Amino acid sequence: QVQLVESGGGLVQPGGSLRLSCAASGNIFSINVMGWYRQAPGKQREFLATITTGGTTIYANSVKDRSTISRDNAKNTVYLQMDSLKPEDTAVYYCNAVSGSSRANYWGQGTQVTVSS
Repeated sequence: QVQLVESGGGLVQPGGSLRLSCAASGNIFSINVMGWYRQAPGKQREFLATITTGGTTIYANSVKDRSTISRDNAKNTVYLQMDSLKPEDTAVYYCNAVSGSSRANYWGQGTQVTVSS
């Protein structure tokens, strides 16, 4: 079993920045890919970015020019740095992890990001 806990969300002004964190625990050495998703009210969950243990990254076109995903393997933590935030970025942001052995998919409970003046 793997547990994921997101943190770092909150209220920010348009044009501001935020760094989200996802701490993993449990059978963490079975995880080889982690990523970030978001879901706004009334809309489907949207893919944002993924990163492998080796540091290979993939970004959605909607965020690739203003977001950076990173990974600290020693701390078992994945980060999402978001800059130039817009009101349209308001959503619940979720951390995701995939097990390389069981192929199980794990999700955190989410952290709220609100961009408003």
